[in-house]
Amino acid sequence: MSATFRALQNPNYRLWASGALVSNIGTWMQRVAQDWLVLTVLTDHSGTAVGITTALQFLPMLLLGPYAGVLADRHRKRVILLWTQSAIGLCGLVVGLLVVTGAAQLWQVYAAALCLGLASAIDGPARQAFVSELVGQDDIANAVSLNSASFNTARLTGPAIAGVLIAWAGTGPVFLLNAASFAAVLISLARIRTAGLAPAPPAVRSKHQVAEGLGYVRRRPDLVLILVLVGILGAFGMNFPITNALMSTAEFGMGPGEFGLLGSIMAVGTLAGALLAARRSGPRLRFLLGGALGLGFFTLVGSVSPSFWLYAAVLVPVGLASMTFLNSCNTSIQLSVEPQFRGRVLALYLATLQGGTALGAPLMGWLGSTFGARWSVAAGGAVVLLTGLLAVIVVVRSSRLTMRQQLLASFPRRRAVHGGSGVVSPSPGESSPG
Repeated sequence: MSATFRALQNPNYRLWASGALVSNIGTWMQRVAQDWLVLTVLTDHSGTAVGITTALQFLPMLLLGPYAGVLADRHRKRVILLWTQSAIGLCGLVVGLLVVTGAAQLWQVYAAALCLGLASAIDGPARQAFVSELVGQDDIANAVSLNSASFNTARLTGPAIAGVLIAWAGTGPVFLLNAASFAAVLISLARIRTAGLAPAPPAVRSKHQVAEGLGYVRRRPDLVLILVLVGILGAFGMNFPITNALMSTAEFGMGPGEFGLLGSIMAVGTLAGALLAARRSGPRLRFLLGGALGLGFFTLVGSVSPSFWLYAAVLVPVGLASMTFLNSCNTSIQLSVEPQFRGRVLALYLATLQGGTALGAPLMGWLGSTFGARWSVAAGGAVVLLTGLLAVIVVVRSSRLTMRQQLLASFPRRRAVHGGSGVVSPSPGESSPG
């Protein structure tokens, strides 16, 4: 099998990946339907309302993420996922029934987004850490990249399907189809052979497990750098549903089909970024920083694109840059964090990413509604580009290596495992930022 897909040699991972792909397609369909429902049916093109919906969906991760990480470190991740995936599917079912019966109101969509966020907050750390139980240490980087490829294959097809369905039958059936898609992931979880899993030793129960996770991160400057970048880029550079919705409707006057198409076009870039990452042996610092810089630059280019189709074309490198950045961050954490802390650190990572998105979403929506869609996109791109440049400066000043040497160094390219603990050391000549 090609090195790009080597994790699929694992039967348990194949089961998980197949179920997740179906569910991810439904998830992307619902994301488009939710934004379109709020933007055009329940409000008069209110970017602020879309931003509030996004914030309610992601804010619980910011508040509950550290505690969800403790759950993931202490309990069986597969069991957690069976409950959380069922709850997420139920949220889609409720909204779908409200819409098709004509009873949907904005406050109900807000409430459903909050419930979805609560379930996702518990689901996220367990789902991310579950990858390391499905595959061996040598295949973690490949499995993380293939997860991203699956997610972005769904992103390529889901929005386009949703756009067609919304134009044909409205948003309600899209929510119902997403709810049905969760049967696939629940079946795959039920069929996974538990004897083939490699669970990490459960964390010892104590009163200070959240504080222990925070202390672990504070002692790791490379993790601090990742979390700072993820928080800022999540808030200002990754609110694509809001900015794309405003650009396609308010700026270019397009309908649901074209709005859905933007998500699929962007997925061409994110899928390419995931597949390229799957071919690499591990994350590198130059990809992490380069992804941040590329995201800021191409977002600024998109803000001045004179036509819908030029704006859509720019979304391809935007998607490639964002996926390169996120994949480098995720894989660095998966490979470098001790197993007994992995759930808590991944929870902090997701809390920072989704919490940043939640905090930034209303601001980006307000900017678009008040000053125009282009200003919202431009402001986000400028903040991301400046953050990337500052990160490069910090990395260079924290090392005696030159900029070229530092950016070409592996970050962290893990080879040797010490003492069976999962703590892996950099190769000679490599260094971590900070």
